[in-house]
Amino acid sequence: MKQLVILSGKGGTGKTSVAAALAHLASEEMPIVLADADVDAANLELVLAPIKLEEHVFMGGQVAVIDPQLCQLCGRCFEVCRFDAILPGEDTYRVDALACEGCASCVYQCPEDAIHVEEQQAGLWFRSDTRFGPLFHAHLFAAQENSGKLVTLVKQQGRLLALDEGRKLLIVDGPPGIGCPVISANAGADLALLVTEPTVSGVHDLERILGTVRHFRVPALVLINKADVNPERAAEIEAYCRAENIDLVGKLPYDTVVTEAMVRGQPVTAYQPDGPMAMALSAVWARVKERLGDGA
Repeated sequence: MKQLVILSGKGGTGKTSVAAALAHLASEEMPIVLADADVDAANLELVLAPIKLEEHVFMGGQVAVIDPQLCQLCGRCFEVCRFDAILPGEDTYRVDALACEGCASCVYQCPEDAIHVEEQQAGLWFRSDTRFGPLFHAHLFAAQENSGKLVTLVKQQGRLLALDEGRKLLIVDGPPGIGCPVISANAGADLALLVTEPTVSGVHDLERILGTVRHFRVPALVLINKADVNPERAAEIEAYCRAENIDLVGKLPYDTVVTEAMVRGQPVTAYQPDGPMAMALSAVWARVKERLGDGA
């Protein structure tokens, strides 16, 4: 079983549209599993129309809780909290759960043992069925952290199912940027497909994400989306790839059919299989599959 992770140095490059198209093309050749690792703003489901089979609670992080029966209003917790999460009141101090980082400084400083920390529900994760294969995805609640931990959980569930059922490929639609969720999505991958665009920041964003995957020794391929919008910048990205000895697997055209397909809840390769965008993506999939090798 091989793992393909699709990443970008920033959001809005068309990463999820590419992931959905590759899921469609790959599923016609082999059994696959999908994981939407963008838990802060999951949207792969918009194109795949999943049917939810399971829903699970995700517990992430801790929050302080003050027992009003034990609190003596000494104010020590208020003094030591670095996050302004302790709020004074007339009868007791209380905790602003959104501001609390769960550091437990107040717990250790309270002379009355009136404070303890509890795990809090930070989101939900799901197992769903799609026409291309099982999908694992999640929803992180607003103002919650530990998205890297949730990404790891979602991806691990997909990996375990793929191993149990003998599926050939796990396709991970990764989060944008280079932070902890990206590192979690990238961990253990056999290949990373980096989607970029021909903009002023395109090369800079590509450098950022390339540095991340290289740090974890994951081989990378590059795909330029909307390459014909700015040929000069696209050529700059091509030159950068040559200089860095990275394979450029394709240049996708700008095509409004991608938006039309998304509105209708379909990957563009299924919506208009004979169109220029679908043909270009088919060529990209052929190169990606070749690079993945016999395991895919």
